[in-house]
Amino acid sequence: MRRPRTVRQTTFPQHDLEVLGGMRLRYVDVGPNNGKPPLVLLHGLASRIEEYDDIIPAFAKERRVLVLDLPGNGYSDHPDRPYTLEFFEDSVLAFLDALDVHEAVLGGGSLGGNLTIRLGHRAPERFTHLAAWAPAGVWNRLPHFELLARIFQVLKPFWPVMWVQSRFWYRPEWPGRERALSEAFAHYKEIMSRGFLRMYFDLGVEQAKWSLFPLAPKIKQPTLILWGDQDHALDMGNGVKKLAKLMPNALLHVFPGARHSLANEVPDELCAKVAEFMAGGQVAASATAA
Repeated sequence: MRRPRTVRQTTFPQHDLEVLGGMRLRYVDVGPNNGKPPLVLLHGLASRIEEYDDIIPAFAKERRVLVLDLPGNGYSDHPDRPYTLEFFEDSVLAFLDALDVHEAVLGGGSLGGNLTIRLGHRAPERFTHLAAWAPAGVWNRLPHFELLARIFQVLKPFWPVMWVQSRFWYRPEWPGRERALSEAFAHYKEIMSRGFLRMYFDLGVEQAKWSLFPLAPKIKQPTLILWGDQDHALDMGNGVKKLAKLMPNALLHVFPGARHSLANEVPDELCAKVAEFMAGGQVAASATAA
């Protein structure tokens, strides 16, 4: 399926391109191509472009913004093949090559935050600044969780696992919580496929297996790490603090009262901090934790 049919669709023009031998990726490309490095946004696991509809306009006032559905996600192709973090990295780099983008700012949350840090390490010459919110991988290897993820990889109990996972996305008091959860589950029903299921459970194993901590000291770009102080799944709070300390050029900003999905819960505040960071300013010290 190339476009949303029964669920909310992004308000921005949608495009498609093929990478890595014919795999189609859906993307949006908005904002002025004014010589500033474009901002590339990477979504979370089992998410889609629409996760960032609330933050795209603010960034697109100042620079070109590119957002894609990662392979196996959203309305990009869902090939029935093994999925790894490295494959996602390859796909993002191939996407940028296809658009002739050689230098960019990279940002994203959860899985997207994980990929932001990993790509910053892999191709430092291509990414001037990194902004990662609630990044997955801010833990040491989780052998027990990895074993559980491998069992799920075989059994594929998608709906109960996703129901549990989704309870950690939004704080209960956020007014948009029920609408966002309902829309997410309607989206899964619409795009369900063998490739999507394989992607979801393969990435569960991958993210349990690989930690960002060994990469962190090698990442020299300016990096902004953002966290909502109600996001405690898998010890996220201690993990982001450790990541920021390990990175030689990182700032950590904490949003009081927010949970995991910062682009949805606090879009204006997130945009303000990332824009300030990209412009070379310092995030306010009173709001920064280490």
